[in-house]
Amino acid sequence: MDLKQLQTFLTASKTLSFTQTAQQLGYAQSSITAQIKSLEEELATVLFERLGKRITLTEEGSRLQQYAQKMLELDTEMKRVLSSEQAHAVLTIGAQESQCVYRLPSILQLFQQCHPQVKIIFKPVHTTEIAKDLLQSGNLDVAFITDTFKETPMLHRERLTQEQLVFVSAPSAILQQGPLSVQQCSNETLLLTENGCSYRNQLEMHLQQEGVYPAQMIEFASIEAIKQCVMAGLGLTFLPRMVVAKELANERLKEVPSTLKLAAIYTDIAWHKDKHISPYLADFIDIAIDRYQEF
Repeated sequence: MDLKQLQTFLTASKTLSFTQTAQQLGYAQSSITAQIKSLEEELATVLFERLGKRITLTEEGSRLQQYAQKMLELDTEMKRVLSSEQAHAVLTIGAQESQCVYRLPSILQLFQQCHPQVKIIFKPVHTTEIAKDLLQSGNLDVAFITDTFKETPMLHRERLTQEQLVFVSAPSAILQQGPLSVQQCSNETLLLTENGCSYRNQLEMHLQQEGVYPAQMIEFASIEAIKQCVMAGLGLTFLPRMVVAKELANERLKEVPSTLKLAAIYTDIAWHKDKHISPYLADFIDIAIDRYQEF
């Protein structure tokens, strides 16, 4: 049986007329008759006595009337509860700190204007592997992956941008003449993001392949701390241009040209290919894709 049949049965049990039931529910009378007949066959019992043009409830019909009412009330309550849960939905997003600080605020502002009831949770995602594991386990709804391109068959990905990565120093720093080479890195102090960050991984891998080890490497958990220390003259850093654009513009930092040939770093938005895309998640993805075109 289905809820439509139960609703038809309840209405007929009150009107005691298939004609009036059809008028109230907007069905053809033949449809009402067919629904009641199907319900009786499924329950293997007679629900209505047909006495000419009049119908009356049988004893079994009276019993079903009570259960049908409870089932329809339960259906209404279920829909109300689920609707309430949707009004308190949670969107869990993975991203690197650089994306969270310098790009996502404007995206979140636009999203919350459309979905103020949705709670947002951020989780750190430094590499493709971390994002893939969290998306496949259901611990993330969507992720911004900033990394070299890697095949991820289980994920649906949309390319957002190619990141421009630059070396920067304090304006007063005195460096060797010409662009920074791999060999010159052995004489420098490098201030880098946490171990595991995708663009730090690329830099370290390239230096190790060339057998070059910087004079000193200092690790920071905060990009802002790195920038402040570089401006204080403690060494060089290697960051996405978007992170240092403001400081380069006001000459608090200066770009250091480089001859290092590193693999391209891209930022993609990704979600599991089998993920149910709720309306608010679809809106978030659309807003992110549109906004990244403006960065």
